[in-house]
Amino acid sequence: MRIGVVAPARTVSAESAARMQAFMALYWPSHEIVFHPQCFLTEGHFAGPDEVRAAAFLEFANDAGFDAIWFARGGYGSNRILDVAMPQLGAAARNKTYVGYSDMGFMLGALYARRIGRQAHGSMASSMGVNDKGTDAGWVLSWLIDGKRDGLEPTLDGRPAAAFNLSILAAMIGTPWLPDLTDHVLHIEEVGEPMYRIDRMLFQMAHATQLQGIAGVRLGAVTDMVDNDVPFGESLEQIIIRWCREMGVPYLGRSGIGHIALNRVVPFGVI
Repeated sequence: MRIGVVAPARTVSAESAARMQAFMALYWPSHEIVFHPQCFLTEGHFAGPDEVRAAAFLEFANDAGFDAIWFARGGYGSNRILDVAMPQLGAAARNKTYVGYSDMGFMLGALYARRIGRQAHGSMASSMGVNDKGTDAGWVLSWLIDGKRDGLEPTLDGRPAAAFNLSILAAMIGTPWLPDLTDHVLHIEEVGEPMYRIDRMLFQMAHATQLQGIAGVRLGAVTDMVDNDVPFGESLEQIIIRWCREMGVPYLGRSGIGHIALNRVVPFGVI
């Protein structure tokens, strides 16, 4: 397998790329990972200007020599290239697997909505830190390369599924980039938000006409929460149960996804 890495949002370091290349060389020596030079550019907040990030994604996605696109990093910015990139994807792009999470939910959702390739919420190609055993990266690679299911979210039950960062999901609601998730179990996670914003985004999710018909909701990790200026007065479990009740769908419990060391893989659709 030949895996291409692009950065539709923020830049990555050469050191993080080298760690992932070394990890693959150690455990999957007959397979190749290629970081596009665009991954290391910096233009303000982003890994290069919008047009450069779009061009890099299209170059690798439309290259039949790559079997998968593993997104380099999240942050913010992939939504800014959707209008340019999605209409230019060709036949080769439809035969690939795309893996990422966080801001890459924009890319995964837009691809899934257009049935271009297959998508999975999972850790990204710059995820390995210093002295990192690479468990979550290994889960992605063993699923991609060997078809192993060890790192898949264990609550997947045969029903179609999808997974998003809640902020990204909320931003996609009302746009053409949100896929039809009828009959899907929706896994959500969040990072770096105060409780009131989480509650507000769940209100939007619960009342979004585009999400009517989902099979249920699972809550992943909610990490690095920002303190409210006053105590919110409800727990995460209480607010997710309340909004699921208002949405008219079951709350199905927790999920092992999120901005955590052991971020489980959730393929979109039915596996």
